[in-house]
Amino acid sequence: MSAAPVIGTGLDPESCYRAVKSRDRRFDGVFYTAVRTTGIYCRPSCPARTPASANVTFHPSAAAAQAAGYRACKRCLPDATPGSPDWDVAATAAGRAMRLIADGVVDREGVEGLARRVGYTPRHLSRILAGELGAGPLALARARRAQTARVLIETTSLTYADIAFASGFSSVRQFNDTVREVYAATPTELRGRRGGHPVTGTVSMRLAVRTPFAGRALLDFLAYHLVPGVEVAGDGWYARTLDLPHGPGTVRLDIDDAPEAGQTAFVSATFELEDLRDTAAAVERTRRLVDADCDPLAVAEHFAGDPVIGPLARRYPGLRVPGQVDGDEVAIRTVIGQQVSVVGACTVTGRLVAEHGRPVTSAIPGLTSLFPDAAMLAGLDPTTLPMPRARGRALVGLAQALASGDVALDRGPDRDDVRRALLELPGIGPWTADYVAMRALAHPDVFLPTDVGVRNALTRLGHDPVVASSRQDAWRPWRSYALMHLWNTLMPPVATEET
Repeated sequence: MSAAPVIGTGLDPESCYRAVKSRDRRFDGVFYTAVRTTGIYCRPSCPARTPASANVTFHPSAAAAQAAGYRACKRCLPDATPGSPDWDVAATAAGRAMRLIADGVVDREGVEGLARRVGYTPRHLSRILAGELGAGPLALARARRAQTARVLIETTSLTYADIAFASGFSSVRQFNDTVREVYAATPTELRGRRGGHPVTGTVSMRLAVRTPFAGRALLDFLAYHLVPGVEVAGDGWYARTLDLPHGPGTVRLDIDDAPEAGQTAFVSATFELEDLRDTAAAVERTRRLVDADCDPLAVAEHFAGDPVIGPLARRYPGLRVPGQVDGDEVAIRTVIGQQVSVVGACTVTGRLVAEHGRPVTSAIPGLTSLFPDAAMLAGLDPTTLPMPRARGRALVGLAQALASGDVALDRGPDRDDVRRALLELPGIGPWTADYVAMRALAHPDVFLPTDVGVRNALTRLGHDPVVASSRQDAWRPWRSYALMHLWNTLMPPVATEET
């Protein structure tokens, strides 16, 4: 991202104002513009007349702007933006905490639970968040609840009481007061402005993603790696089951390309939730899956002159690194897939799901089970698993480490600490640990030079694999995207179901 307004943990006012003057959508979600004369805050790309520089201040989060007494702009809806890509690139304690806050950890476990997951005392974590994001964990969680509430008010016909608890508020009164304060409107006024549509056991919304967005390539990857019972895909859509904090759920995503650079596109998501309190967690985990907060223009700019990755990045602008809805699931699937083909791994994993997955009921044909959780897999006899004994022992050992908390893949701990913990487990080598870091921890800078697919892709492109892989330092900090571009050249046609 050129001319980035973030310098250290602060914001450079001149760079921020240039982004506002140019209405640069790349910075939506990176910072917020507050206008003293109107008392509102906006996203940088707000279409309203650009305010005078003397009348604006810049804030690193919506919560910081709200704490300073500003209300959300009703025209540009500044909270309806992708999150900051810096949260994944740098993966500081503040960024890791923001991912957990978005998942609803503060609502479920309080500030103490959030701090424990990130590895700090509550007081020290609050200082870090206030310094980097301009607000403490409670204010950041409140801003996230307000955003979820607004989306549900405007896009569904759920009752206000249901919306209040689905958004994470502890009472309807708290919900009403927060909505009025943040949006200068009552819930009834917000619903009247947009108009909700009837829903029956479902919640539908649009997930903001930065463009360009190679949605079809992402869909092809997900469809190629489907696990029967847990996932299903069709022409332009993908669906899967969700194991959420308060109960099971499912999500269906309608995915397409969004080639126009520098805009905000949307992925349509329809959730079936047993408990509406899981709305925020379901949304955040789905956003992880589609890599919604990636800055594709920064990635493309970095690869522009590279002889290996540059042509691929131009052919597939906005290619994403598929994420996950459950880090434990990714790790377990990765171990199952060691030294076997993708098709073989999906077949074996499907057998594991059929035998040990918890059944779910869904309106989407083919979705029958939740992926088996780590605690259940930890108690299995490795010799009974449909795989070589060494891999079975590695899988059960990993499950035991996940169930006990010795390894945490919730994106709270430091990535390097997680990698070291994984490598200490029998049967977990560098390839597995790095792949898990890329998919489960959203690490943007992972490369697998020994991977057979990487070598095959480079050979097909006419490059010597050893020579080309020696360039990987030039691809930092986006080596995960370089890896995906290489794998993408090997993707076969994917047969999907029709619906």
